[in-house]
Amino acid sequence: MKLNSLLFLLMIDFAAFGQSNQNVSSKITDVTVFLNRAQVTREAKVQLTSGKTNLVVSGLTSLLDPNSIQVSGKGNFIILGTSYQQNYLSEMNLPATLRLLKDSLELLQTQLALEQSQKEILHKEEQLLMSNQKIGGTTQNLTVTELKAMADFYRVRLSELVSSRLKGDVKIKKLNERINKIQNQINTQSELHQRNTSEIVISVSAEVPTMASLQINYVVSNAGWVPQYDIRATNTKNPIQLNYKASVFQSTGEEWKNVNLKLSTANPNLSGLKPELNAWYLNFNEPRPVFSKSFEGRGAPMQMKAKRMSADTNKEEDVQPAPALSEYVSTILTTLNTEFDITLPYTVSSASTPTQVDIRNYELKTTYHYSSAPKLDQDAFLLAKATGWEDLSLLPGEANIFFEGTFTGKSYIDPNNIKDTLSLSLGRDKRIIVKREKLKEFTSRKFIGANQREQYAWEISVRNTKPETIKVTIEDQVPVSQNSQIEVTTVDLSGAKYNKDTGKLSWDLQLQPNETKKVVLKYEVKYPKDKQVGGL
Repeated sequence: MKLNSLLFLLMIDFAAFGQSNQNVSSKITDVTVFLNRAQVTREAKVQLTSGKTNLVVSGLTSLLDPNSIQVSGKGNFIILGTSYQQNYLSEMNLPATLRLLKDSLELLQTQLALEQSQKEILHKEEQLLMSNQKIGGTTQNLTVTELKAMADFYRVRLSELVSSRLKGDVKIKKLNERINKIQNQINTQSELHQRNTSEIVISVSAEVPTMASLQINYVVSNAGWVPQYDIRATNTKNPIQLNYKASVFQSTGEEWKNVNLKLSTANPNLSGLKPELNAWYLNFNEPRPVFSKSFEGRGAPMQMKAKRMSADTNKEEDVQPAPALSEYVSTILTTLNTEFDITLPYTVSSASTPTQVDIRNYELKTTYHYSSAPKLDQDAFLLAKATGWEDLSLLPGEANIFFEGTFTGKSYIDPNNIKDTLSLSLGRDKRIIVKREKLKEFTSRKFIGANQREQYAWEISVRNTKPETIKVTIEDQVPVSQNSQIEVTTVDLSGAKYNKDTGKLSWDLQLQPNETKKVVLKYEVKYPKDKQVGGL
């Protein structure tokens, strides 16, 4: 009764407005991916009849932002308005890979049912044989030959039944294992597609039948991109190569197949409104009432901290290298942001794993040198200092470091904290031997009057076993006093650069092949003998 009443009301409603519904198929043609969220562009063509019509664009993601819908068209018709609605009776279209998995699961389940039925038939036959073991009845006597034949029959048939049953158990076990694996894979992928769909209803009016072309734009959540970098150095004589990449993710349920992809550094989640300064009042502090423990912590503001989303190939002669996707990317500087327009059609599936997209390859002017802080680690590290990165529109992101075709580790690029030089550590070089040893003959502890004086001495040696000349910076430190009763005096710094505020020391050394150089660090600390100094 309720359903009939609802249908009757709907018929009255449509009759009153004189409009009919017409389903429209559409295709995603363009996607602009922001750092968080994405704008999707769909195109549709439809033959309109005269009068007013509701065009229903269905099968859209339920993660669509209704406030972002924009509709434009070409043709001899008028767009009267748009509306948006959820469709809980229709789910997202399954991708081909997921449909194939479900078909395989159904086939395996059918095979499993057949094997289990066959096993049951064998079991029934075995029961039949076991229940008819009484041979020849009560009055009939069997000859030895007949008795032997019957025994042979039972033995052979029972053996065949047991063997068939064991083989069936093996098949059933393998089928169950395969079914479980496919089911787990289906469950993983289905999470992204077991959502309801949504629909955009476009009301149009045409005086005569005409062909209409529509363009529909909307913004979706559960999509975005994260910058990543590959930094490659072939040797210490050539510039480093910076590969700017994007890790594009989307789990909207829609498939972005062969679309015109554009990456934007904009973030729609950030407010575009300028903050306004309120009056800044000063007054004397008044005593605040003390609440009991039962009221402590109520109304305390929540604070959220944003997490920091913190190999060379062999060349064959006369063979042109395959072009990279980055060669088909153009950079567009808009008024407020930067956009990377990929001119080749690109596919980004709705999945739990991101899709890697190459944006640009850059060559940066680079200088190389070695550095070591033997107090913390006695290895020497190769550092690259690159300039000219300011115009690359870099964003904070992780960087994979490669040197001489080998992955050496990860770093983090944060343009907000980089000055004019991008400094990167390329890894350890065991061919530079650094040692830091305490000079015991110069290390002592003495009491002079009411004070205690402690002297420290260290020798740092650096040996270059490489076949070429190198430049290496050695870093160390002396303590810094934070109390007037503690005096720190440097005795011998071997010409080091000395920052008195931080106590940091550095020596810039140039070593020829197989050359060894040494520097000495001596200092003393004086403080009252009845006190203890932490950190020495």
